[in-house]
Amino acid sequence: MLNDKTILVTGGTGSFGRAFTDHVLTNYDVKKIIIYSRDEFKQWTMENDFRAKYPDKIKKLRFFIGDVRDRDRFRRACQGVDYIVHAAALKQVPACEYNPNEAINTNINGAMNVIEGALDAGVTRVVALSTDKAVNPVNLYGGTKFVSDKLFVAANAYAGEKDVNFSIVRYGNVAGSRGSIIPFFRSIIEKGGTEFPITDYRMTRFWISLTQGVELVIKALAEARGGETFISKIPSFKITDLAEAMLPGCTMKEVGIRPGEKLHEVMVTVEDSYNTYEFENHYIVYPQIILSARRGPDGTGKKVEPGFSYSSGNNTEWMSVEDIRARLHEADIGH
Repeated sequence: MLNDKTILVTGGTGSFGRAFTDHVLTNYDVKKIIIYSRDEFKQWTMENDFRAKYPDKIKKLRFFIGDVRDRDRFRRACQGVDYIVHAAALKQVPACEYNPNEAINTNINGAMNVIEGALDAGVTRVVALSTDKAVNPVNLYGGTKFVSDKLFVAANAYAGEKDVNFSIVRYGNVAGSRGSIIPFFRSIIEKGGTEFPITDYRMTRFWISLTQGVELVIKALAEARGGETFISKIPSFKITDLAEAMLPGCTMKEVGIRPGEKLHEVMVTVEDSYNTYEFENHYIVYPQIILSARRGPDGTGKKVEPGFSYSSGNNTEWMSVEDIRARLHEADIGH
């Protein structure tokens, strides 16, 4: 369904954008992928990397310098676009706490610019990347993404008779992504350290790879009817087990939870359970207000029980130390 389509990726030079572009160029014959971001050096680096890997497909890539905060610039970028994947955001929790206006301008006002640009340009599908931190938010980053999610759901009400829908994909920190726990532990090992600081021995997280994140976005592009939040079924792991997997026999020191940090990643709350359906490999949270018949549940999923919740702490699928070590080796991110 991506063949002969023009796709715009905001924040396209980030980890997700690069992985998404690589996956699409490998598996589909798209018309064009527009990489929309504000860092010209990252665009230059990405263009060179993809020119070397895909010399016969580099002509399908367009590098468009711009910021989602800039409404006029983004509208220009949307011309002729079929699908938008919105990955641009300010994501660092401490930075958002210290610079709240900047987080609001990018994560909320920028989301509105994406919505209006898509509606005005005749874009047919928009998928926005969310985060577990938007669920019962306890920090500003999570708060801005909570509002962003609400904006993308509500955008379906403004579509009218247009052939366009807006949906959301939600997952936590990607394994090995910049700023996450794996690179932090790895830096300690590389410096010869043998003790890992653990904020709380009870802490758990979900394990999702970049590839799984990309595949979930493509599923949303293909199957969304408008307003859904797609959530992958993925395994959980204990942070203490991750430390043992990366450095067998290491010591650990509990240092206390940081401001804005949670014990577990939460993807579906008890309150969401009344609108959540289970599928073989994922969940879908439908909007509380179904905007039209074509945007409600399609009857293929199974409604979860009232009171259901889905978090890394109550998951039914867990990774052992050996499982984690195998995944680290497979992805080449633990050493």
